[in-house]
Amino acid sequence: MKPELHIEPEIIIRKAKAHGHAHHGGAWKIAYADFVTAMMAFFMLMWILGATNEDQRRGIADYFTPTLIQLKNSGGSNGIMGGRSLQAEEGAAPFNTMHGPRPTAVTGGSGSAAPINAAQPSPRDMSAKRREADEERFRKVERIIAARLAGDPTLKGLKGQIRFVRVNEGLRIDMVERADFSMFGLGNAGMTEAARAMLATVAHAIAGTPHRLTIRGHTDGLGYSRGGSNNWLLSSLRADATRRALVQGGITPQRFKRIEGAADTDPFNPADPADPRNRRISVTLLTAQA
Repeated sequence: MKPELHIEPEIIIRKAKAHGHAHHGGAWKIAYADFVTAMMAFFMLMWILGATNEDQRRGIADYFTPTLIQLKNSGGSNGIMGGRSLQAEEGAAPFNTMHGPRPTAVTGGSGSAAPINAAQPSPRDMSAKRREADEERFRKVERIIAARLAGDPTLKGLKGQIRFVRVNEGLRIDMVERADFSMFGLGNAGMTEAARAMLATVAHAIAGTPHRLTIRGHTDGLGYSRGGSNNWLLSSLRADATRRALVQGGITPQRFKRIEGAADTDPFNPADPADPRNRRISVTLLTAQA
C-alpha cells in the first residue's frame, strides 16, 4: 500500500511597488496665485500710501465710495410715502407745504393742544444746514477731480486746466485752454479727445450730487476774418457741446438749468484779449437756494 502524498499549496505574495507620493492635482497653483495677488495688492497699497498726501488719499477714497446709498430694506422706507415726511428739504417730499389748519396734539390731563411740528427747526436753521451740505458736496467734488487728475497718467498734464471758484450761485468749475492745449478746434465746436477725457472726469465727480447745472462758454477777443459766424454763436455752440459730453458721462438732461454763450464779454485776462486762457468753459453747480 502506497503512502499518500500531501502536496502543500504554493503561496505567492506580491508586494505592491512604491510609486512615490500620490498626485495632489493643481490646487496648490491656485493657492499660490492667490497669495502672489494678495502680496502685489499689499505692496501697491503701501506704495500709494507713501506716494500721496492726505488730500489725495481722501480723494481716492471718495472716488471708490458710492455717493448715494439706497437702503432697500430699511424699516418704514418702503411704504406708501417711501419713508418721507410731509415736509422735507429741497422739495423732496411728496407734499412740500401743508394747507389749511395745522393738526394739533392733545396733551394728557390738561386738555391743552400743542402743534405737532413745534419742535421743527426754524427756516434759518434749515437754510444753514442746506448750505453746510452743499459745501461738503462741493469739497468732495474737488477732491475726486484732483485725485483723478493726479492718479491718471493721461490726465496729469491737465491738472492746471481745471480751476474751482466759489461764487454766489455755488461751485464754478472752469476748464481753461492754454497755448499748447485746446478743448475745441480752431473757430468751431469740435471737441478734442483730451477735452472729452477731462469732461468725463468732471461728469463722474458730479453725477452723484443733486445740484442743478449751468454751462457758460467763453471765447477770446479775436474776431472772425469772414462773415457768417461770430463769437456769440461759437461760445453757445461750445457750451452745448459740453452739455452733450456731460450727458454721455452720466449727467441726466433734467439737471441742466441754463446753457449760454458769453463770447468775449467776460475774459479771464482782461489785459490781453488774445490770451488763450480766455477760451474756457464754466460748469456751475448751483446751491439749493440758487
